[in-house]
Amino acid sequence: MFTGLVSEIGKVVSVASTKGGRRFEIQAPRTARQLKKGDSVSVNGACQTAAAKNGNQFSVVAVPETLKRTNFNFLRAGSHVNLELPLKLSDRLGGHLVTGHVDATVRLLKIDEKNGKVEWHLELPKEYNRLVIKKGSVTVEGVSLTVADLKPDCFKVALIPATLASTALKEKKAGDRLNIEFDLLGKYIVHLAETGRVRKFPSQRKRQK
Repeated sequence: MFTGLVSEIGKVVSVASTKGGRRFEIQAPRTARQLKKGDSVSVNGACQTAAAKNGNQFSVVAVPETLKRTNFNFLRAGSHVNLELPLKLSDRLGGHLVTGHVDATVRLLKIDEKNGKVEWHLELPKEYNRLVIKKGSVTVEGVSLTVADLKPDCFKVALIPATLASTALKEKKAGDRLNIEFDLLGKYIVHLAETGRVRKFPSQRKRQK
């Protein structure tokens, strides 16, 4: 589990195809120092497992499902990525609850900059419209953001200077495809509303007889 607060910007130093997907070697001194093989780490909002560690670098292997769901196919040597280590139970929840399970990629339609204020307009596919609410939370490239405005086919987020300075979002441009994870609590609420019932565990059904 993550919070959507980026702890370090990493740099992809190599990309290689493997039998199980694609291997990314990432340079990130602070993150690598705290990782050990098998640990989880969020890379641009996608939860990955550290496959190996070498000094200031670590590697992850993205499986076909991850490559299908995310924009990892666009990562190249030299690409910068947003990194976050998993949340500890004793940590402050500064963003919102993020699983690291990317729902989809969406296009960055337009960037508005005025008086130091930056606003992004992001496409919103019809099938995901019900998962976004105005002033609700959304994870974009691993960054917890607030939905500033909402229309049937797009939504808007505002980025403060501190967010741009501390993440790789500052390098994005109109037309880029971005990893999106919609709010976890919202997804559960929508599921319950659409199914119309709460499934009971076997032990619960047994006690009620």
